Amino acid sequence: MISWSKDYFLTWLDFKAESNSSSFEDSSSQIKYHYTWKVRSEIIDGSIYFVISDIKLFPQFLRHLSWVREKHASLELLKHEQGHFDLAESLRPIFTEKIQNELKDKKFPTRGQNEERQKQCAREDSGVMIAKELEKYFYDFSQKRFKYDQETEFGHNLHKQKEYDKKFISLRT
Repeated sequence: MISWSKDYFLTWLDFKAESNSSSFEDSSSQIKYHYTWKVRSEIIDGSIYFVISDIKLFPQFLRHLSWVREKHASLELLKHEQGHFDLAESLRPIFTEKIQNELKDKKFPTRGQNEERQKQCAREDSGVMIAKELEKYFYDFSQKRFKYDQETEFGHNLHKQKEYDKKFISLRT
């Protein structure tokens, strides 16, 4: 996996999977969001509740699931694939804020028979809650990615691709 960085640009060597012969596309970038968070416990009326805070998202490029057909591995197509990764980064602060707002200041009951087990369950349950929220926004990412592919004609519409490239440059400053 490669975490998005303003200093790193994808290369064709990052595309490790075998090309998909049944796909009409010449390449495919698989991207997900990794996340971290903090969870703390509070005792209210003798019961333990947990609170989620400090959620951070990190777009990651999945090298071993991403592929390119070697005969189509052009610089233009690579820029287009970089655009998928940049799109994920451009949406990261929006998705982070939405997830934070959905979960902030809420207290959730814990499971478990003892304090140690309650801490473990709070960590597990909070992670599941964030994953469910992220799933909603990953659908938004997929829709925006589809629009990007359609508008740029998978990188073949150089004029439209350059418009996106200009937007993505701001991520690196």
